[in-house]
Amino acid sequence: MKTTNWNYSTAVVLSGLLALAFLSTAQLSTAPAAKPYSIVNTTQTMGSGGIDYVYADNDGGRLYIPRGGEVLVFDLENLKPVGSITNARARGVAVDPKSHHGFCSSSPVVMWDTRTLKPVKTIEVQGRPDGIFFEAMTERIYVFSHTEPNATVLDAKDGSIVGTIDLGGAPEQAASDGEGHLYVDLEDKDQIAVVDVKTLKVTAHYELGGKGGGPAGLALDAKNHILFAFCRNPATAVILNAADGKIITTLPIGKGSDGGLFNPKTMEAFSSQGDGTLTVIKETSPTGFEVEQTLETKPRAKTCALDTRKDQVVLITIEPSAAPAAATSTNDQPGKKRGGRNDGPGMLDILVVGR
Repeated sequence: MKTTNWNYSTAVVLSGLLALAFLSTAQLSTAPAAKPYSIVNTTQTMGSGGIDYVYADNDGGRLYIPRGGEVLVFDLENLKPVGSITNARARGVAVDPKSHHGFCSSSPVVMWDTRTLKPVKTIEVQGRPDGIFFEAMTERIYVFSHTEPNATVLDAKDGSIVGTIDLGGAPEQAASDGEGHLYVDLEDKDQIAVVDVKTLKVTAHYELGGKGGGPAGLALDAKNHILFAFCRNPATAVILNAADGKIITTLPIGKGSDGGLFNPKTMEAFSSQGDGTLTVIKETSPTGFEVEQTLETKPRAKTCALDTRKDQVVLITIEPSAAPAAATSTNDQPGKKRGGRNDGPGMLDILVVGR
């Protein structure tokens, strides 16, 4: 009698477990997809002068946007203006959160205290400063130029020049893996240069193999060693193995990319484009990638920054107040080399994309 009861009870328990397992599987298979991205906040500021890169200092809670002859500074949380760095006609900004020093890619380079926004010094560099990048492992600033020297390397602690690098082409954007490797896309060579950050030597050039041309945006999944090269001609994301440069796959993106980033929390890469779109690529595995969403933003919103606290993407563009034919150069057309610059008066739009 006891044996019979035990067998009956066991059967009931097993049936219950099987039912739960089936229900869990059914719930997983019908789980809703992630909420799509949308523009969750915007702000406008009237001014004059061109723009290029936008930079989010997540440690300091500030957003930097070079425009005209100054670097505009906003509160990253509410996008309200908090000050500016004057006498700094720059294209980009980089910040060392340890020394609390900010730098902009002007000529000369301006260095300031990020807590007070007061200038510390100016640094004479060669070439034509364009992009700029902070490499955290060595605590150094890379100032990029389309002419030689392609990179001038500064000590972020005191602003001294450590050295220069011939990258073999015109650099656009950079990414570091935190393990001693810096990757720089070369717009005119359709390559990605690999730099040893300790020796300041180029150790490799990864060819895009005709899969994409004019790489301008670059993003890196450092954990899985995946590079995303966002190209203009054709409008393609070339996805490579960062360890050896082998091409994994390609995906379509919008026209006129000039900025890219990767969010390791969501395993998504983003490409911002001058045609007014933001392409979101989902990394489902180290070998699996798909275009998750193409979001309509605003024309010429071609560079981007990541707010790591909110997992949001910040974009910038200018709405010219004068007639486009008079105030905007041909370079503003999607796919052109230096899209998005407007030297006349106009409204600076800051767009925040999130879920």
